[in-house]
This record gives sequence, structure tokens and C-alpha cells, in this order.
Amino acid sequence: MPILRLVVEECAGLPLTIVVVASTLKGEEDLLISKNAFRELKERIEKVEGVEAKVIERLKFSFDHLQDEKVKYCFLHCALFPEDFEIWKDVLIECWIEEGFIDDMGTRQEMKGKGHVILKKLEDNCLLENGSSGKMKMHDAVRDMALSITRMNPRYMIQAGLQLEELPKKEQWSPDIEKVSLMYNSISEVSIDVLPTKCQLFTTLLLQNNPIKKISISFFTNMPCLSVLNLSFTKIESLPNSISELKNLTTLLLRGCYQLRDLPCLSMLQELKKLDLCWTKIEEVPEGMDMLIKLRYLDLEVFTLKEIPAGLLPKLVHLQHLSFAGNNEKTSLKAKEMEPLKKLECLTGHFEDINEFNKFISSMQQSKKNLIKYYLQVGSSYMHDTRDKTVTIGGVQNWEGDLIMHPIEIQELNIVKCHYLRCLVDDNSSFKNAIDLRIYDCKGIECVVSLSSFASSSIHPFQSLEMLDLQHLPKLSALIMNDAGIGSATTSTLAPSTTFSHLKEITIYSCSSMKMLLPHWLLPNLQNLEKIHVEACSQLVEILGAATSEVKEKGSDALIKFHLPKLRELELWRLPNVKSICSKSGVMVCDSLQLIQVFGDCDKLKRIPPFVPLVGNGQPFAYAPPSLIIRSSTEWWEWLEWDDDPNFKNVLQPLWKDERYSSLLCKIVKGVNFTALFSVLIPQHFSASWNIAMEYVEPVLGIAKCLGPPVCKYLKYHSKLNDYVRNFKRIRDELNCNMEDIDVKMRQHSSNMQATKQHNISMQVTEQLSSSRLMSMVLFDCRAFA
Repeated sequence: MPILRLVVEECAGLPLTIVVVASTLKGEEDLLISKNAFRELKERIEKVEGVEAKVIERLKFSFDHLQDEKVKYCFLHCALFPEDFEIWKDVLIECWIEEGFIDDMGTRQEMKGKGHVILKKLEDNCLLENGSSGKMKMHDAVRDMALSITRMNPRYMIQAGLQLEELPKKEQWSPDIEKVSLMYNSISEVSIDVLPTKCQLFTTLLLQNNPIKKISISFFTNMPCLSVLNLSFTKIESLPNSISELKNLTTLLLRGCYQLRDLPCLSMLQELKKLDLCWTKIEEVPEGMDMLIKLRYLDLEVFTLKEIPAGLLPKLVHLQHLSFAGNNEKTSLKAKEMEPLKKLECLTGHFEDINEFNKFISSMQQSKKNLIKYYLQVGSSYMHDTRDKTVTIGGVQNWEGDLIMHPIEIQELNIVKCHYLRCLVDDNSSFKNAIDLRIYDCKGIECVVSLSSFASSSIHPFQSLEMLDLQHLPKLSALIMNDAGIGSATTSTLAPSTTFSHLKEITIYSCSSMKMLLPHWLLPNLQNLEKIHVEACSQLVEILGAATSEVKEKGSDALIKFHLPKLRELELWRLPNVKSICSKSGVMVCDSLQLIQVFGDCDKLKRIPPFVPLVGNGQPFAYAPPSLIIRSSTEWWEWLEWDDDPNFKNVLQPLWKDERYSSLLCKIVKGVNFTALFSVLIPQHFSASWNIAMEYVEPVLGIAKCLGPPVCKYLKYHSKLNDYVRNFKRIRDELNCNMEDIDVKMRQHSSNMQATKQHNISMQVTEQLSSSRLMSMVLFDCRAFA
């Protein structure tokens, strides 16, 4: 305790320095070592003058007590980013791997694990702190300390995020500089004129996120030791031939160089371990790629790439990470070409058909190699991944769901436009570890799980599933069925006990054959269900239903409890034939229920079921879950019938809120700029309760950039989405904003609006939206939005 008191005094009561120094001494049980450390701190502070210098010296005390030199370099690397910059943890660890601060440990996964250990060490010493989710940041004073170190040894030049329009002057480029960071500036041209004759120690050049269009032909000539070059998110169209002289280059990053079409021969870069060409415009694999046999990381996620040269991949036997565009059928992967890649850990790519996919999985299993991350597309349809282990099967003809080999640890499965599929799961594939399942636009599917195959099986399908999303499935009649021959099916009461046992969210959209969503016998499997969203299911009659045999067995007057203890949200949209949330003899046991939403055409739904608390005698009475809110139109609320218990309305009335949603169908035709239109729609007229849904969207590049984050948060997707629309992460900066046909449905109000070549249309749109009358809008060649 006396030592800690002395530390507080020596740190002049400054909270940051106290925390950092105390963290350095934390856990030291030897009093002599603690006293010696304090003595060292005091002596160091006495040697400098000025308040700022003393603060830096106190913080540097913590840095100097990092025993591992490579950990020190990892810390200093964080100062290369702009002030107050939040750095993704995974990005930071990748930087450390690129720089060689983390020793080669055999697998990339092990190296990333080591990176997380270093992050924890720096965080524990208060040299880094947590930012927003998944990010780290440096306190300004700690960064000042790091900058003071890099002005001396090792020597860095750091001018990141300073809005520079040109490279620093020649006198600032001293010959002993090791690393230069000019990221996040406004530099448009890179000239050799500012460089010293020789940059013998120069190892790292970070120029990402600059609008660079031109690089001098001989710029890279005098950089014999350069190992890391980052030109990501610049506007370069080509690289100078002098890049071939970088014989020690290990990392070349060109991600997001959307105008880059031409690369020189790379055969001389034989030390290269990482090459990132994601989101460039190259059409051919760079010449000399087959010579880069030390490559560990290759990202060719390029939509314009025309082919993968035969024989290329088998030569790159050290690859651990390999990415191709999942929606580029011209770069489909071949199992035979992939077989030599025994060290592969992460894979993104496209397989032409199920057969090729199965061959690849079979070869992986035979070599006892499991991928740590994969985003694999099979067939013609594409969907954006949300999990680390994702498979999407789309547009595969004549596939009936059989003969699919899959990695047993698959987390996300997406199935799109597989019209021959009747049910997803048979006794060959349980998908027991899948977390997310989406099935969209499959015209033949009748159920998700067929139980006839499990009669003598111990397989429990989808026992880890948390999210189930089913859309545009015209023949779907039940989630789980017992087949009784082709074209007919009956519900079964023998669901495997763990099937859907972790399910949290169900979304059902436009499934026109379904009449009952969740039968009573299935509810014991759904004790973790939190959200139900049902929309546009024209034949649906009941959400929660009891079988006729069950009602007869218990008697028509007997209560049937629908027990969903974790259910929080129930959303019902445009269900014209729904008559009840649960059968008339049913009561809901849902104390966690927070929201019931009823919108659109649900005119036949005239009853809210009674609720029974979890604790009680089980008899219904005028009770509601404690956090419940009901949202609907006034008309629907007034139509409700309360014959069983008129007092029930008095209980629910304070929980009800009037909200109106109707469909605004907005068809934006050629010549309309999506950004300009939404600048009118979003800021002025959207409240938090608005929803936008996009469906039947034809292929349009650039829409993600047009929408942008402020708009995207209002989007709610349904099926038949354009591949690019769903994939915000990968194409957010792609191409132009000139739209073809886009159907957008926005739930607001009222009448119709059509306009052709009306160049002042934005004011009319504003007026219509303000009056809440707009139901549909068709715009063609309206320059106000062009």
C-alpha cells in the first residue's frame, strides 16, 4: 500500500498515468522489485523538465517494462493509425503478422491466437483500450508517448489523417526512417522527387485511403528493404514497373483499388507472402503469379476476373487463406486444383455444381483437414454471408436435397431457387451445428425436415439452429412433416427432442400454402424462441394451433397452454385469413412477451388470446405480460372482440399504441438516382418505426454505395434480392448510381403518384409524403433524382 501511495504522488495525481503505471506494477508480489521499479520511475521523471515531458516519461515507463521486444513493436505499430482512430482487432493482428512481429507458428489460426494474447497484454497495461465492438484505440497521451519513441529509435514518419494533399517535403525523409504512414490523407500523386537517394532501412509504406491516381515510374527503385506496401482504397489504375524491384516485399495490399486494371509482372516478388487484390478491376490473374510459391494469403475476390488459370493453384501449396468472388462463375473452383492446398484454413469461392462441391469436401475430409473459415457458394444464386462457416446453394437444377456432403461444423446454410427440393433434411444430413438457415424462392419445398427418414435413426437435425428464415416457398405447409408419399404429407407428433431446441427467431414470408405455423406438439422444442415474424402468407389461419385430435382428447372446453417462455416479439403483417394467434381454447404462457405488431390486411384476426402467468393456478384472467406493447392501426384495435372477458380490453388498452403502416410501392426506373431520392425520403419523413422492404430487385451494381449506412439501417429484406444489394460489405463502393428497375415497398400511407421527365419532382414527393397519402410512386427519367 505505501508503494501505491508513492506511485500516486509521483504521477502527480493524473488519472491516466496512475492507471498505466499501476497496471505495470500490478501482480508484482516481490516488494523489492516494486521498490526498485518505483525508484527507477522517480529517477526518470527527475531527468526531464516540463509537464508534458514528465507525463510522457511516466507513460514510457510502462512501455519499457514490456519484456518482449516484439510486443513493443506491436504497440508502436498502433501509432501508425490516425489520432483517435478505432482499429479493428482482426485488422491490427493482420498488420502484426504482415510485419513479422508474430512468429510463424505453422497455422494462421495460431498466429491470430498469439495476436489476441498480445492485445490482452497491451490492454492490461492500459497502453490500448477497448473501443466500440471489436475495436481497439489509443489514448491521445499514450499515442503522444509512442510518437516520441518513433522520432528516435525505431524511426518512423507518421503523418496519418492530417488532410495532406502531397507527400512530405524531401527534408523530412531522413535515410534512417523504417516506417512511413501517410494513410487517410488527400494525396493524389506520389512522386520520387521527395525521396532520398537510398532508403536502406525503409521497410513499411502505408498509403491506403488516399485518392492517389499517379505513382512515379521509378518511385520504388531505391527501396531495397521494403517489405510491406499498402495502397488499398486508392484511385490508381496501374502500378509502375519499378514495383518488380522490391525483391524483399512480403505484403502487397491493393484492396479496394476500384480503378486498378493493370499490374506488371510479379515474378520477381518471390518473397511475397500476402497479396490482396480484392475489389480491383483486373480481368486476368497477374503475370508471374505462378512464381509466388511463398504466398500464404491470396485474395482475388474480383468480380471482373475472367478465369483461374489451370495449374496455378496447385503451385501455391503454402496458401492458408484463399478468396475468390462467390458470385463470379468464371472463377469457379475445381476440386482437383484445390487438392494440393493442404495448409488451407480460410476459403471463399464458388463451385459450379453440387458434384464439384462434394468432391472438394470429400478430399478435405480424406486429408483430415477442416477449414476454420469458409464462405462457399454452389450454383448460380449468391447471398452475403453473416457467419464464419457459410454455404449457399442456389439455382442448382435437378437437386432434390440428397447427396450433399458438408463440413459438419457448418454455421450458416442458405438455399435459393432450388425448385426440385421437397425437404431439406433426410437421414444423410442433419446439419446439427448450423446456426442460421435461409431458404428462399424454392418452388417445390413442402417442409424443412422430413421425419420419415428418422424413424430408426438417432439423428436430431438442426439441434443448434438459432435463426430460421423461409421466404417465397409456395408449397411449404409445415416446418416438420411425416411424408406419406409424393405430393402428400401429414404433420407428425414425433419431432426429435433437440430439433429446433435452440431456435430464437422465425421469419416466414410469402409462403402461400401454410395454414398453421407452429403446432402445439412442436412447442416443447421451441422453449428458446424469442421472435416470430410472419408476413404475406395468404392461406395462414393460425399462428399457434392445436391438432383436432388434441382438442377432442382434452374436450372442447379444456384449456390448451401455449408455453413459449422466452418469446419477446410477435409480428404479423398482411395475413388476410389469419383468425387467431392461438386456437380458441388456448392461452399463452409468455411472460417475456414485449411486442405484438399487427399491420396490413389482418382483418379476420379479431381476438388477442388470454395470457396466463408462469406462476399461478393456470386459470386465465385479465392479465398481460409486464413489458407488453401492442402496435396496430386504430381500426384493427376497434374491431377486436372481447366476448370472453370484456375486462381484458381494459388491461390491454394502456399497452396499445396506434401506428399506421401501409405499402408505398416505389418503382424507380432508368435515369433515377437512388441517393438523391432517398435524401428526400429518409431524413425528413422516416421515424424509427418505419420499415422499408426491397424485393424483386434486378441486378444493379452500386446500390450499396447509393444507400449508405444511414439509409441501410431502415432496410428489411425479402427474397429475390439482387445479389449485390445483399452484399453491402463487398460492393459498397461499386460502380454508378444509374438504376434499372427497382421495386421498393415502404410502409407508409395513401395514394398514387406517377411522373415522367418531371424535373422538379422532389418537391412533389416531399409534399405527398408529408400529407401521408402516398401509396405508390413510379418515377421515370426525373432529373431531380438523377
